[in-house]
This record gives sequence, C-alpha cells and structure tokens, in this order.
Amino acid sequence: MRPPPGQHSFARADRALCFGLVAPHPASVELAPYGAVTAIAYPAALSDRAKITLILGHGAGAGQTSGFMVAYATALAARGIDTLTFNFLYIEQRRRVPDPKEKLQACYRAVIDHARQHPSFVGNRLAIGGKSMGGRIASQVAAAGVADVAGMVFLGYPLHPPGRPEQLRDKHLPAITAPMLFVQGSRDNFGTPDELRPILSRLKAPATLCVVEGGDHSFKVPKRAGIAQAEVHKTAQTEIDRWLRAVAGG
Repeated sequence: MRPPPGQHSFARADRALCFGLVAPHPASVELAPYGAVTAIAYPAALSDRAKITLILGHGAGAGQTSGFMVAYATALAARGIDTLTFNFLYIEQRRRVPDPKEKLQACYRAVIDHARQHPSFVGNRLAIGGKSMGGRIASQVAAAGVADVAGMVFLGYPLHPPGRPEQLRDKHLPAITAPMLFVQGSRDNFGTPDELRPILSRLKAPATLCVVEGGDHSFKVPKRAGIAQAEVHKTAQTEIDRWLRAVAGG
C-alpha cells in the first residue's frame, strides 16, 4: 500500500542517523489558489556540508515517497548535499494523471520559494532538477527564468515519449543558462545518451552527460550485466555530488 502523501517510512532515515544525518522532516508548501503540497527536507550531514540545496521533483508515476526518490535524497544528504523533495499537486490529491504543465510549473516555483526561505538551507546555493517528469518541469521553469540557479540535475531526462523519438522535448533547453548534468541510462526508452548528445552539443550552457551503462529509465541494470544495482546507484550519486560541488560549490 502506498503511504499517504507527505509520509514515508523513516527506517532509512533512522539508520542514516548513525552517519551523522538529521532525520528528514516534512513541511507544507502553499500553492495558491490550489491548496498545498508536502515537501520533505533532507538536511545534509554536517561533517562535509557543501552549502548547496538540491530540489528534486518526482517522476510522473510515483511521488516523493517512492523508493528511488527517498534513496537518492538520503544518499545525497549523507554526502553533504541539502536535498528537498516534494509532491506535485496531483500526487498530493491522490490523482493518477499529472496536472497541466502550467500547474506543474507553478508548483515547482512555489517549492523554489520555500527552499530559499527554509531555515536549514540559509546561505546555500540552489540547484534544481528531478527524476524524469520532475526534471523536465524544472527545465521548463529554468528556461522561463529563475534567478540564481547554480546548476540543474536531470535523473533520466524524458527526451521523448517511449517509441516516439520524433516528439522531442528539447526546444526550451537552449534558453537555460545554468550548467546541467544529465544522468541517463544507456537503455533509457525515453531517450538514450546517443539521442541526447547532439542536442547537448548545441546548448550554450555547459551540459555534462553521465551515462549509466546498462541502465534503463530508472537506472536499473539487467542481472546478466553482473553489476550490483546498489553500486550502480552509488556511482550515480557520487557523480551528482562531485558535479554539484564543482559547479555550485563556490
């Protein structure tokens, strides 16, 4: 059974306390005139804090309490990256169909405002992004203009719908001025690294492509690859941390 919006098991967070992490804590973000959504802050480990806040939006099919989102937020916080996840409104209201893009973008902007005012993140530089749809909405918000975004992190950028490579979602990308990191599985049916490379080469802002060899849209690798799934995610998380510190660490 899926936990209620804004709630999840804190078992991982409790274990993370052994490594100097503060337990994640939820907050309500007003989204006028539609209501409110829940955001969860994952404060960074104090031992190696980077003074960077990374907002991660979830994918279309699952909210911020999905295993993928919790695992990446927890792992990045453990590495010293303050991380903030949130539910888009349709997930908060237990609906399956994503909201229109205007409402999705409005939600992301409200969360950006929340992150800038969050007491745990005072003085941080801001990076935004997300998994699949969450990253695409972040890119649209950035292309429309958001001040002081130091970097963007895309976890499986949905370049096109599966099986429809002609329906590209790239027209707005050249308007982004912040450096971008694309973490993309080599088997991603929403867009392979080979499909992304020519598009990224035409962008004015720096764009880095991190390929997850054998990975699908959620970076899952087949068992025949002989690679432990945990190591695949660990490698991706380490690269996100390294890249963020390089471009946004000041």
